[in-house]
Amino acid sequence: MVFAAPGEALTRAEELLGADPSPLHASVAHQVIGIWQRDFGDTRRALAHLRRARDLAARADSAEREADVLATLGVALVHSGRTRAGLAAFERGVARGSGHTRARVLFRRAYVWWVLGRHGEALEDVRRAIPVLRQADDVIWTARALTLRATVHLAQGSVERANADFTAAEALWDTTGQEHDKADAVESRGLAAFRAGDVPAALRLLDEAEERYAKLGTPTFMLTIRRCEVLMAAGLAPEALAEADGAVAALDGIGGQSTRKAELLLVAARAARLAGDPQTSLARAAVAVRLFAGQRRTWYETHARLVLLEARAATGRGSGRLVADAAAVAERLAAFGAPAAPEASLLAGRIALDLGWTADAERHLAVAARSRHGGPPLARMTGWAAQALRARAAGSARGVLEACRRGLDVLDDHRMTLGASELRARATAQGAELAALAQRASLVSGGPRRLLGWSERWRATVLSAPPARPPADPVLLTAMTAFRELAARAEEARSEGGRPAPALEREQRRLEREVRSRTLHMRGEAPHDGDRFDVGRLLHRLGEEVRLVELAVLDGRVHVLLCGQGRVRRFEAGMLAEAEAEAEHVQAGLRRLAHPGAEARLPLVEAAGARLQHLLLGPAAAHLGSGPVVVVPPGRLHRVPWALLPALRERVLSVSPSASSWLRAKDTAPPPGGRQVLVRGPGLASGGAEIPELAERYGATRTPEGADRRVPRARAAGLPGGSAGRGGPTVLEGDEARVPRVLRELDGAALAHIAAHGTFRADSPLFSSLRMADGPLIVHDFERLDRSPYRIILPCCDTARFASVGADELLGLVTALLPLGTAGVVACTAPVNDAAVVPLMLALHKGLDAGLSLAEALRDARASLPGDAVHQATGWAFTAFGAA
Repeated sequence: MVFAAPGEALTRAEELLGADPSPLHASVAHQVIGIWQRDFGDTRRALAHLRRARDLAARADSAEREADVLATLGVALVHSGRTRAGLAAFERGVARGSGHTRARVLFRRAYVWWVLGRHGEALEDVRRAIPVLRQADDVIWTARALTLRATVHLAQGSVERANADFTAAEALWDTTGQEHDKADAVESRGLAAFRAGDVPAALRLLDEAEERYAKLGTPTFMLTIRRCEVLMAAGLAPEALAEADGAVAALDGIGGQSTRKAELLLVAARAARLAGDPQTSLARAAVAVRLFAGQRRTWYETHARLVLLEARAATGRGSGRLVADAAAVAERLAAFGAPAAPEASLLAGRIALDLGWTADAERHLAVAARSRHGGPPLARMTGWAAQALRARAAGSARGVLEACRRGLDVLDDHRMTLGASELRARATAQGAELAALAQRASLVSGGPRRLLGWSERWRATVLSAPPARPPADPVLLTAMTAFRELAARAEEARSEGGRPAPALEREQRRLEREVRSRTLHMRGEAPHDGDRFDVGRLLHRLGEEVRLVELAVLDGRVHVLLCGQGRVRRFEAGMLAEAEAEAEHVQAGLRRLAHPGAEARLPLVEAAGARLQHLLLGPAAAHLGSGPVVVVPPGRLHRVPWALLPALRERVLSVSPSASSWLRAKDTAPPPGGRQVLVRGPGLASGGAEIPELAERYGATRTPEGADRRVPRARAAGLPGGSAGRGGPTVLEGDEARVPRVLRELDGAALAHIAAHGTFRADSPLFSSLRMADGPLIVHDFERLDRSPYRIILPCCDTARFASVGADELLGLVTALLPLGTAGVVACTAPVNDAAVVPLMLALHKGLDAGLSLAEALRDARASLPGDAVHQATGWAFTAFGAA
């Protein structure tokens, strides 16, 4: 009962002790309280109760009872860090027990061997226990033993054996009422899914286990460790670090198990390293190493030492000693059969290579490279990274490129199992080293065309295929509706009282976590073969007039790849860090110019634009020709207002996340019918003043809810070449501008103009939103569309802000739309003056009505604005994305 209903078991044990029980029964009660304290409370109290239970069992002269208590005491001693005393308790327990009781003692000793990382001993004890438990028809303990054996198999990388044992255990659990153990079985299946490379299934199962534990009031420290491992594999290392640190604090608060604390610190150290925080990683790993050493847990101590060495290498501490230490760790991990052994060999080889020790590097890298042929995706990528470094050391550019191609193919297959666009984007970070190696090899040996091909190989890959559509999950839909309502109420409370509403905001954050969690459970489609990028096809589509400028960054320097007139040319520009700093200065200048009275800053902003041009385009600026220009920047330059650069200021200018994305947008056909949608949300400073004028220009009709929205012979406003019919757009404003209605009208529209207050969420970019009458319209909502509008105009602030994640990916509103059928977006990269936006938007639509593209119409709209600082800054802040 202490596992099935822990609270009730604790209460009944305490009641029993208050009724003056016999020594035998008192021993059972103290053991139950000891188990509860060991797993859910203070280990010091647990040890006191378990020692009392042992003494009472001896007084009762029951060898079987004493053996059982000694096993429980042994587990508690090991979890408190007293490994030698714990193993001694097990020796006495095995000696005192017999038959069925001894099998239970052996099972618990096997568990301790697993905790200690001694997997051979664990398998030996559990194999001895299972036949006896089965013969005694002990369903619960047999299921526990099978679950433990499966977990040990997973630690050794034997996924198939583990799944067989998990399946057998689950069949047994279904016949019992052991709810805690059933939750543990779900958690274990989540771990198995993760080891098999199925991240969405792992997240779903671990979340289900957490819900089950919550109903029992069970702490979930082991679950946290496993969830953090999955989060790191999904590219969510900062979240894993926060969860692990929070669990350590909670564990310290209850005086919990020392063994769990060490494991949580190890996870936190790995997460900090992956999150780019080597100092935090060093600190956490050093404490973990000390704790594991004191607990005599050599398997875990060795893993912690690997993280410690990786953190030291990340701080630039490469040395011969570090090579030797990494090699020693690799040997120990290999002796344990640990899947992490190739990582240690790769680390040793990489450091040796940096030191110029080519013979040592080759030896270690050759060992690491063996993992490229089997195992989970990340292990194979480790092997291909090692193979690429071997080829680089041997001077074989072809070998480098082949290894990088094979490694990134593995990553592509892995990414496409992920349904959520956020996970796909973040997972690309795992291929950053391979992509950088390939780019360097291309620069040295392949010329500009090859460099362009490899730049495209890892740029904006999340946009190469639409994310999986969110399932028709009633819980998800309910959570999204509740989130929207709570967000609207919180916004109303802030606007009325000027203060946040803490209770509403707490519930809003909880609902955000639920929506995001369920979204991350989505599986991707079958591996996406997609069209490989073809430089020749790009040049053909560009023709003689259009120039595409792709910016590649190698070792911190910007390289300009100028495509057009049938060739690709390369120019060197400035340093990326300087360009990023200059872009931030420009953003600050545009923010000031959005308010009247800052006219004196206009020359400063224009001068900053000239400096940006020098850093980003360099000598390529003089070779752009006179036609349209498409800019493909790296993710870290997404906030550059490209229209401010002198060479681009009078141009037909568009921006695309990648050349591949531009080609897809170029090939996207507009939907039939030319349906237009104008949306005006609440709370706009300008009141969305352009909407009534646009509605009048287009001859709008308000479509009643549920009415037929087909527009016979509708004018294809904004489509290439225009059209002569007059059908009028749908206008949604006031109470009609509610999210469900807006989404229905947007689905498959040819042109959408959404005047709504925009909010960018750097902490959670897919909750960036447009404010509707009933609350925020978020990126997750757009992902539910069958087809997003062919063209979208977003006239309000912050609609073109992104979070840069993964290798070179962007998450935000615009990038969510591009893979869903949108071929062109006009959006804003900086705060703007609301009044100045109105004439810009009216002029933009005038150009679209004449059959111009978004980029052409935006160029003409800027030129039509008054020459004062506010209007000029407003024009520069808007960008045309895509190719429509």
